[in-house]
Amino acid sequence: MPAIDLARLKKQSAQLADLFDQPEAFLRALRDTLDFYVNRSLRAVDTVAPSSVLETYRTPSVIIKQIETDLAPLAAANPDQALDLADRLWDEGWLETRLVAASLLGRIPPQEQRLLPRLTAWTMQVRDPSVRAALLTTSLVRLRRETPENFLLLVSEWLNPERPRLWANGIQALLPLIQDPDYHNLPPVFDILAYVIESAPGTLQSEFIDQFQALYNVSPTETTYFLRQILTNSRTSMTATTLRRISPSLPPGLAEALRDLVKSRQVNTQTHST
Repeated sequence: MPAIDLARLKKQSAQLADLFDQPEAFLRALRDTLDFYVNRSLRAVDTVAPSSVLETYRTPSVIIKQIETDLAPLAAANPDQALDLADRLWDEGWLETRLVAASLLGRIPPQEQRLLPRLTAWTMQVRDPSVRAALLTTSLVRLRRETPENFLLLVSEWLNPERPRLWANGIQALLPLIQDPDYHNLPPVFDILAYVIESAPGTLQSEFIDQFQALYNVSPTETTYFLRQILTNSRTSMTATTLRRISPSLPPGLAEALRDLVKSRQVNTQTHST
């Protein structure tokens, strides 16, 4: 792989931006650019990235970031062309092309009607963790910041009781909103999380840990009260079991509160059964 010359990289990226409205020509030029920066010693050994199921050029992140930066204003101003290009990049199926496609979605105005169906369809298809993370964070950035009510509506659809396959996506998508210092309205977040936490599938334990840490960092009191209500209302013992299992990975204050809540739930259950 040649050393990265920033001046050359910016020129290459600008040339790609000139082809923004020509998806096939853009893709040919993008392949040439990515191939230019290939580390041949790595590429010859394995064309699949670690922990990825996608083929990859093993492109340094600075290359992709420069391309995404130059495409951003074009995507914001030309959503139809951005969607056409994003579709072609996604269909190409490489790690790098899908990351650029995910970035384009995040620049499109949230009023674009085709944006949400595209996001839902792609998140259901993807297995690569880095592409999934990009779709659930970068691709949702304008929707999340400019129309949080529509963002929460989308996430509530992913967390629908009838769509357990999408629950992990919904939980992960909420994290940037919770962590946004300008967002302070947690009750709607609690409302759409309640059913999934009450169901407490064991496959979501790592997602619950991230979620509870984020919520507790923003509002310890509200988070503790919310989980108390979940335990009180839950009709299954699995809820208490899951919370007990993940408590060691949570902030000490929340972990202690959860242990007390679980014990209280167990005592009440035993009392009612005797």
